[in-house]
Amino acid sequence: MLLFALGFLLVILRPSAGQFPRVCANVQSLLSKECCPPWDGDGSPCGELSSRGSCQNILLSQAPLGPQFPFSGVDDREDWPSVFYNRTCRCEGNFMGFNCGECKFGFSGLNCTERQVKTRRNIFQLTASEKNKFLAYLNLAKNIPSQDYVIATGTYTQMNNGSNPMFRDINVYDLFVWMHYYASRDTLLGGSNVWRDIDFAHEAPGFLPWHRVFLLMWERQIQRITGDENFTIPYWDWRDAEDCEVCNDEYMGGRHPTNPNLLSPASIFSSWQVICTRSEEYNSQQALCSATSEGPIRRNPGNNDKSRTPRLPSSADVEFCLSLTQYESGPMDKMANYSFRNTLEGFADPQTAISNPAQSGLHNALHIYMNGSMSQVQGSANDPIFVLHHAFVDSIFERWLRRHRPMLEVYPAANAPIGHNRENYMVPFIPLYRNGEFFKPSRELGYDYEYLQEPALQSFQDFLTPYLQEARQIWAWLVGAAVFGGIVTAVLTGLVRACRKKKGGTSSEIQPLLIESEDYNNISYQSNF
Repeated sequence: MLLFALGFLLVILRPSAGQFPRVCANVQSLLSKECCPPWDGDGSPCGELSSRGSCQNILLSQAPLGPQFPFSGVDDREDWPSVFYNRTCRCEGNFMGFNCGECKFGFSGLNCTERQVKTRRNIFQLTASEKNKFLAYLNLAKNIPSQDYVIATGTYTQMNNGSNPMFRDINVYDLFVWMHYYASRDTLLGGSNVWRDIDFAHEAPGFLPWHRVFLLMWERQIQRITGDENFTIPYWDWRDAEDCEVCNDEYMGGRHPTNPNLLSPASIFSSWQVICTRSEEYNSQQALCSATSEGPIRRNPGNNDKSRTPRLPSSADVEFCLSLTQYESGPMDKMANYSFRNTLEGFADPQTAISNPAQSGLHNALHIYMNGSMSQVQGSANDPIFVLHHAFVDSIFERWLRRHRPMLEVYPAANAPIGHNRENYMVPFIPLYRNGEFFKPSRELGYDYEYLQEPALQSFQDFLTPYLQEARQIWAWLVGAAVFGGIVTAVLTGLVRACRKKKGGTSSEIQPLLIESEDYNNISYQSNF
């Protein structure tokens, strides 16, 4: 009954996520390289008549890239999305979306003026009803076609430079699986040649911002197809876990009784089919994943290679990672030492922060531990545990942001691997998002984590935040004013003392105290200020 009701809602709600907008997946849009669809509210491109946005040339970053990708002009994802489109909607104010028809993350209302902060919760803190609703939402997403987006089944060259569009429909859940695949796939160089050392979502600074956007878009998509505007992704806190606590039929699916690599028939996820898991086959055919079914979800938690991942991450691992002060370092890839990003991603030892790609820590450890669909990068989002896992990884990123309060300049502006500089647009999202736009506290993006909240202080903090931000902008002036004030006070005090000495004469009987007690307190307070 719940699924029937949710299915009915799809008829009246128009979902929006990412990748290729259906209205731009045609010959005219590809040949003109323009994706500026009309907003339904007024019928004008990008809602221009309502001042929501306008069709503009894409401004690409010119910052130099790192040496990891020694090619140019061979991959459709270079300078995303310019191979497909060089004009898109640039939205104004708090408007967002491929046609400026949505609100930015953290805003709602008819004119996107209402701020909102929603709370992501521990999956084990959900009531039975809330948990069952979450599972039903997942299954609904797996069985409902995306109305607004399609996926590419061929490269731009294979599309004859736009004159032969190659796109297909896809369900809502698999749309996100495909996007994760597309961002991390190998570069096809022709013949049987590929370049593997490339990834627009991993092994570099953009790993955390990219997955933050991915989750926000996934969350909004579920809100739209269900009509549940209060939905948030739950997280699985896997610190110090002795096994996969969510791997049972009550939650994300237990083990099959006769085949330990499959899910229990009692789980709704046992009937799910995976996509985009055969990277070597795609490479040999010089083809993209077409999102055809490739078998059931595979998972055998704990029966992984113990030499690479001996255990699940501990609280101590997380705390050490949080103590690292550098977001990024050195080559800014999986060989980076003392990098918070590389340590959290799992390519550096969680006890020393020294790069060791032969071992898998923190984020990577969970993927390897699952020993199945989750363990292969390109297809890892097929397993619904993916969203629980990455929500918790994002919460660790959030803890680091709150503890160290980095300026935007901490995120590398140049020389990062391809696609990972601060001003690069993230592959393959349309509407467009830059890496640096999501290097900020989650509350500014409209969400928080239950275990990070401080209820007694939160309202006071919200009250002070705008004043503190304004003070930060004029901090240098305030310091200068304070120094100047101190100098003036000292000079005036000296003059007062000198005048009183000259005026008071030599008689101790009639000479007043230099400073009465009240004056002393006042001068001390001013001097300290």
